[in-house]
Amino acid sequence: MRIAKTAIIVLFVISSFATYTGAAPQTSAGQGQAQDIWKPFRFFEGRWEGKGEGKPGISHGKQTWEFILRGRYLQVRNEARFEPQGPNSAGEVHEDFGIISYDKNRQKYVFRQFHVEGFVNQYVSDGPGADGKAFVFVSEAIENIPAGFSARLTYRILDDSSFEQTFDLAPPGQELTCYSKGVMKRVK
Repeated sequence: MRIAKTAIIVLFVISSFATYTGAAPQTSAGQGQAQDIWKPFRFFEGRWEGKGEGKPGISHGKQTWEFILRGRYLQVRNEARFEPQGPNSAGEVHEDFGIISYDKNRQKYVFRQFHVEGFVNQYVSDGPGADGKAFVFVSEAIENIPAGFSARLTYRILDDSSFEQTFDLAPPGQELTCYSKGVMKRVK
């Protein structure tokens, strides 16, 4: 009996250590073989620059996507500079960063995005669509905005070196509409 308890403790410690160090393979629920849960997102890794337009005006942006913490999370850094328009004669600089994680229990990707304006969006996605090129993140929660707002962030791979990004927003009780849209091209 004592040997069985010791074996269980040793197995628990080894599995905890393997999980902590990132040594354990990431698997999909119900499958015995290792599967790279980040494979659909590896396209985005790197530096990007592009242009966009929308309600805040015409923008020039740059993004950096990189895996962090031993590859367990995908970090996204974004900066968009909006040209002067109407009452915003000085233009505007928007910054945000976010971290995408994989929730094994729900088998979904969760994107927590922090904006310089104080908004914090939490999105969820099943991963890429059937074509493997569209990634749709739908808001679960948005902090520091009136209750009832919803948002959707869509990334669509266009070719080997570019993707389109669309941000849709809806006030309470209304349909989502495009707030901004742009195309990013790989720099490195």
